[in-house]
Amino acid sequence: MNAAVGRSRSTGNPKSMRPFPTSADPALQASPARVAGMRWRALLKILGVIVALTAFSKLPSLAFALVTGEATVKVFFGSFAASASAGLVLWWPNRHVQYQLRLRDGFLVVTLTWVAASLASALPLMFAPPHLSFTHAVFEVMSGLTTTGSTVISGLDALPRSVLLYRQVLQFVGGMGIVILAVAVLPMLKVGGTQLFRAETTGPSRDTKLTPRIAETAKALWLVYCGLTLLCAVAYWIAGMDLFDAVCHALATLSTGGFSTHDAAFAHWDSALLDTVAIVFMTLGGINFALHFTAWRQASLRGYLQDSELRAFLRILAVVALLTTAVLWIHDSYADAGTALRHAAFMTTSAMTTTGFTVAGFDAWPSITPLLMMMVGIVGGCSGSTVGGLKVARVQMAIRQGWREVLQLVHPRGQFLVTMGGRRVSESVVLSVGGFITLWLACFVVLMLGLVLAGLDPLSAFGGTAATMANIGPGLGEVTYSFGGVSDAAVWIGTLAMLLGRLEVFSVLVLLTPMFWRE
Repeated sequence: MNAAVGRSRSTGNPKSMRPFPTSADPALQASPARVAGMRWRALLKILGVIVALTAFSKLPSLAFALVTGEATVKVFFGSFAASASAGLVLWWPNRHVQYQLRLRDGFLVVTLTWVAASLASALPLMFAPPHLSFTHAVFEVMSGLTTTGSTVISGLDALPRSVLLYRQVLQFVGGMGIVILAVAVLPMLKVGGTQLFRAETTGPSRDTKLTPRIAETAKALWLVYCGLTLLCAVAYWIAGMDLFDAVCHALATLSTGGFSTHDAAFAHWDSALLDTVAIVFMTLGGINFALHFTAWRQASLRGYLQDSELRAFLRILAVVALLTTAVLWIHDSYADAGTALRHAAFMTTSAMTTTGFTVAGFDAWPSITPLLMMMVGIVGGCSGSTVGGLKVARVQMAIRQGWREVLQLVHPRGQFLVTMGGRRVSESVVLSVGGFITLWLACFVVLMLGLVLAGLDPLSAFGGTAATMANIGPGLGEVTYSFGGVSDAAVWIGTLAMLLGRLEVFSVLVLLTPMFWRE
């Protein structure tokens, strides 16, 4: 009787409680060392493709320099060749490797992608004007790719236009994400992209797909993104910008990046019409791109009207803009209420969408207004947008969970649910959001303390951390407009903060856990 328990039907081996081996199981076809080697070679293969793709970000500036005769041609050609060669060196030896990525591999690839892309993309800013140091060049490129908008450069009006275009292109590519672009290409290379997409997309609803295939989803998002960017460029051009500035600022607006071609940014034109165009398209950049896609595909605005996160986003924008207008008007910061409303609405939209365009004299605004801009920037825009920050949906859930705990104290036996859009939110999602916000704030505090140790005063440290980790762009105090005057240590902390913010903390912190590296 006992001898029959657990006996294999094929061999009679009592150890046969394990699953039967199959030819489809790669772990049973190769030794653990070989499987690990295949995994790392597959990661290098993917990383090589993505690094090679970053070479194409140099082509618009290279073409512009060739047409206009700027001396930056050699720099952009050399940078293109260096990035393409580095990608080829990583990809070629591993091009035939077949390995199915796991989710944790996606986190590693995404993090390495942003680091590698920033390093590869820093070359033009080092060898062409403004001839930045390695530290400052990596910061500037990271700011562009993460669509933060913080800068170490002054004297933008004197820079070659090809360099200015390059900064804007970095933001455009980073807006939707280098990895999502790669996901649309990787299926042709027989590499699954689902794990990369899940690690890269932002917000609490990462598993939502607009189309059945993940690559088709990425292409759909890029189609909407490019279409809106084109509309924005046309609107800027009609409103008074020349064609170059219109294209450059459109690249920075839908991506919610905030780089400009002028030190004065929109104050260079001082146009209410241009400010209005910027407000409209910054707001569109702060909305979930799935809603844009659905509205386009169904030719209906119903999706916008039914989305509870979007309604909350627009309410916060309106309330903060009106409150800021009132404060500016009461303190006679502007000549009339209309001008105060214009600048308040522009700056509030720029801050909450973490775009980073600034209003002239923003650092001298009275009372609570500068701090209020930082706070709405930390909240951020909608999930699934190009915006940084915590995201409105997460803040909504955290507030409702907190209110539920208050109600539970009053009615211990009551059953209270957290809902979004009239639907119950699962407890696992509520816990995940709570954990994310806790870790995000913990990282915020650690980075802020690091900036204080690096020589910044507490106000500048708070503003600098908010500017970089929430991807807002402008800060407070010493870093209101530029990080160019702070120490290299503070610049590197800001670079790390931008990476943490863009990848929403988890994707980077998971790499620091010993469990991640165990098979």
